[in-house]
Amino acid sequence: MSNPRNGDTKPPCLPRNGLVKIPTQPNGLGSASITKGTPAVKNRLCQPSSVPAILSPALAHRSDLPIPSLASPLSLAALAGVSSPPSASLVGLNTSEGSEQPSPERLPGSPLERQLAVDEKILNRLFWYFSACEKCVLAQVCKAWRRVLYQPKFWVGLTPVLHTKELYNVLPGGEKEFVSLQGFAVRGFDGFCLVGVSDLDICEFIDNYPLSKKGVKSMSLKRSTITDAGLEVMLEQMQGVVRLELSGCNDFTEAGLWSSLNARITALSVSDCINVADDAIAAISQLLPNLTELNLQAYHVTDTALAYFTAKQGYTTHTLRLNSCWEITNHGVVNMVHSLPNLSVLSLSGCSKVTDDGVELVAENLRKLRSLDLSWCPRITDMALEYIACDLHKLEELVLDRCVRITDTGLSYLSTMSSLRSLYLRWCCQVQDFGLKHLLSMGSLRLLSLAGCPLLTTTGLSGLVQLQELEELELTNCPGATPELFKYFSQHLPCCMVIE
Repeated sequence: MSNPRNGDTKPPCLPRNGLVKIPTQPNGLGSASITKGTPAVKNRLCQPSSVPAILSPALAHRSDLPIPSLASPLSLAALAGVSSPPSASLVGLNTSEGSEQPSPERLPGSPLERQLAVDEKILNRLFWYFSACEKCVLAQVCKAWRRVLYQPKFWVGLTPVLHTKELYNVLPGGEKEFVSLQGFAVRGFDGFCLVGVSDLDICEFIDNYPLSKKGVKSMSLKRSTITDAGLEVMLEQMQGVVRLELSGCNDFTEAGLWSSLNARITALSVSDCINVADDAIAAISQLLPNLTELNLQAYHVTDTALAYFTAKQGYTTHTLRLNSCWEITNHGVVNMVHSLPNLSVLSLSGCSKVTDDGVELVAENLRKLRSLDLSWCPRITDMALEYIACDLHKLEELVLDRCVRITDTGLSYLSTMSSLRSLYLRWCCQVQDFGLKHLLSMGSLRLLSLAGCPLLTTTGLSGLVQLQELEELELTNCPGATPELFKYFSQHLPCCMVIE
């Protein structure tokens, strides 16, 4: 992906039927930083990086063979003297195993060059430097490259996204035939995201994917019409599933959850499902004793639901994200902190009824927190930041986007936190230059987002060059961020990625 500073048109990171990166944070915070991270974090998933010079001098100096570069997905194909058809599927759904592919003897160049082009030791090292989309294209160059690229090690941490219409081929007679998923099985994919599927589609997937019964660990269903029966069949047949996501699925009921959830599930994400309310949380609490992570976006969940968690879950659950749970109040926070005392990641994003008193309860009782998200909580003030600074000594990430009552005084409290590495202050409209001065003493900061802060001036922002350990700085929609300032940062913060 092009750097936003270049003004280039950004191509889509991934095709519609491409592969989606499942991010793993080095600090163990799951995907919280991605969800709330700056654009630069997302850019890095698709951005090209330099390829090491491990090609032979003979190939490197051939004027008619370009040096492989991630800027062009077909560069290695050009090196081999062939090109992949532009209409070919990047995932491999439509790749014909029997299509004609060049043999090493038919490649251009000397015998040594041809030998190097298919040398598995070189390819095993070189292919690590390409993105998932590029690997899909390179696997179509020749059988030797496919054999190397189809090793499961090149696809770890990636999840194929399959839409309904991509699951079937239309035969000449008009009948539909389920596509072959053998290419996915060879690469060892243990997680899938299915979009817009029905109960029948789920059954077809289970019957046609060789690893579905035991080898699939993670399933995500988005905007699908799966019913209680389909959900029950899926979790009964796919015995290996331990991570489950249901997003925008409005045809299953709370009774369906009661009959479907299995104790082996350790991570559950439910969002935009209209039938999810307090009884669904009761089902989750009683049926999932080994739950380690719960992500919930449900408009009808109340404070009562947060009292359902058992002592077993209080010991095992370390991640809880309550996003846009509008009915949750400070009373719900009381229930939560007593039910789940071992949380290390907590999000109350969009829980607009939570106030400073709720944050005080969190700070006093959840001392193990490493990530806290209070974005879009308009009742949070500087007092909440004082509670956080006093008690949460292990906190590494704090998200305060759209907390419009936070002022420079609140930042002065945060300046005492020696462990804080990531601080998000997007659209905190009362933060001024004086507040930034408090942050200059925070040597632990690696990521700072000030996007949309209207009162920050060029003079105030220029002082951030004192944060020499800063790795990422977001100044999107910040009036004080001028071209001259970005040039100044490039000179004095050379190791920092500045987002304009």
